[in-house]
Amino acid sequence: MVLITGASAGLGAEMARQFAALGYDLALCARRVDRLAQLRDEIAGRHPGRRVGVRALDVTDDAAVTAVFKEFAAEFGRVDRVIVNAGLGKGAPLGTGRADANRETAMVNFMAALAQSEAALEIFRGQGSGHLVVISSMSALRGMRRSMTTYAATKAGVAALAEGIRSERIPGVDVSVIFPGYIRSEMNERVQQRTKFMVDTATGVRAMVRAIEKRRAKAYVPAWPWVPIGAAMRVLPLSVVRRMV
Repeated sequence: MVLITGASAGLGAEMARQFAALGYDLALCARRVDRLAQLRDEIAGRHPGRRVGVRALDVTDDAAVTAVFKEFAAEFGRVDRVIVNAGLGKGAPLGTGRADANRETAMVNFMAALAQSEAALEIFRGQGSGHLVVISSMSALRGMRRSMTTYAATKAGVAALAEGIRSERIPGVDVSVIFPGYIRSEMNERVQQRTKFMVDTATGVRAMVRAIEKRRAKAYVPAWPWVPIGAAMRVLPLSVVRRMV
């Protein structure tokens, strides 16, 4: 069974569709349970043999995260994979009076990811196996400016968190960090379609799912053009990086 947070729309919903097509049962959670119910019915119509459980979840509520993950584990008997996907794209240049937006992004993207990782690993340690997948971003590779500063910092934080967990080498537990490039989703639906390298949701998620299925420790997706861009971003001056992404 694959548990996906932030599954009511965007990348999370499309991952659910694609994992269902691969034969996985699903545990889906998000704040908008009506959207989850629609997604469950859609998947049931396409794949009648799949089990799909849904729960309302605000990932910033640590106690609720632990409870919902345990409920899914009891319902399905085990949890094979947890995808820490729930995220927020708010943000503003620091010092411009929108500290609230930056704090909310930090709470959802990092502190909530920490709570999800804690809950997942408690289950994985108990059952002796599991696959933790953390969705980061290509923006995590370097500091970003203006409205992206806090978002990029949180995505760098979750990547470091996952790497630290992987370095612990917990028996039976694999850890993957996925760094998506520009993939069309609800979070960026207002972004101009002419954005460089933007791909549609299904195409981008297909690349994510392939990397997850291979249990890659780290993956830049889609591989083209983000593998070479990622290599360049790590070494080029910030003045050049600003013009690349």
